[in-house]
Amino acid sequence: HIKALALAWTRPWRAGCMSITSAFAFGYDESFCSASCGPTRASAYFNGGRNAAPDAAVPRPAMLLAGESVEQVRRLIDRGIAADFSYPKGSVYLVRTEDPARNVRAALFDDTVEQVRGLHFETPAVADAGGRRDVIGYFTGAVRVPALSSLEFLPGAPADHLTSFGGQLLGNTRQMSAIEWLKAGATGSYGTVVEPCNHLWKFPHPGILMTWYAEGDTLIEAYWKSVAWPGEGVFIGEPLARPFGTRAVRDDQGWWVESFSSVGRRAIVETAPGAIGPFRPVREVMLPAGYGKRRLPGINAPAVRLR
Repeated sequence: HIKALALAWTRPWRAGCMSITSAFAFGYDESFCSASCGPTRASAYFNGGRNAAPDAAVPRPAMLLAGESVEQVRRLIDRGIAADFSYPKGSVYLVRTEDPARNVRAALFDDTVEQVRGLHFETPAVADAGGRRDVIGYFTGAVRVPALSSLEFLPGAPADHLTSFGGQLLGNTRQMSAIEWLKAGATGSYGTVVEPCNHLWKFPHPGILMTWYAEGDTLIEAYWKSVAWPGEGVFIGEPLARPFGTRAVRDDQGWWVESFSSVGRRAIVETAPGAIGPFRPVREVMLPAGYGKRRLPGINAPAVRLR
């Protein structure tokens, strides 16, 4: 019944040509690597399995609870706990750089802003991207992120930089390690452990990541769904952080629903005589794009859930 794995170490981050998280997720298989900067075997988990190829592999997602000390990891876990259903009011930063080889994700930015209507996005140039105090996501392409120390991340925020060796977590003198994001206050990150070249599908798609995250996925689910070819990339962070999503809450006036959605959707309200069910559908509600909170009049059941 194991659905995902939290790996409680920082080293090793690599197994042969694979990242350690992908080696645990798929089993060691060199079809998930490419020594010639080519494509690799795809993940059936990408974008929730939509349009997955018949030979795409089904992973058991894994994430490293990475840090340079036990205290750093404790703070990381605390941020993940603080994130849960916090519905942060912040911005996702899609940062353009002047590094042509690493700025390739900028081609995705405009569509992401247009399609993911429930979140607030900004697309600054790197020179204007420092000093932001409301970061719920930060995605860029660079060897290093010069303004990192000036950023303030809200609990649950993912952040990563597209570069070749961000997944070399310790002793990385050539490029910024992905672990620097966690040290700066992010709750999750990603980096490649071998030379990937700048294939878009080997790195997180910010729009897909934030869409699933805003719909209520945990961080490990949303991050894994955002990478089509994850064999060479390591996922790090607090896997169960869940700042968004939908929940039914009861107070002395009855039941109400609190929700967040990337684009808006219908949800089915189900009731049951107890927490273990059986649940039965009783009505539909429309969840708006972004944050919403509403009463559920006429529902007096002991247990309520939405799907």
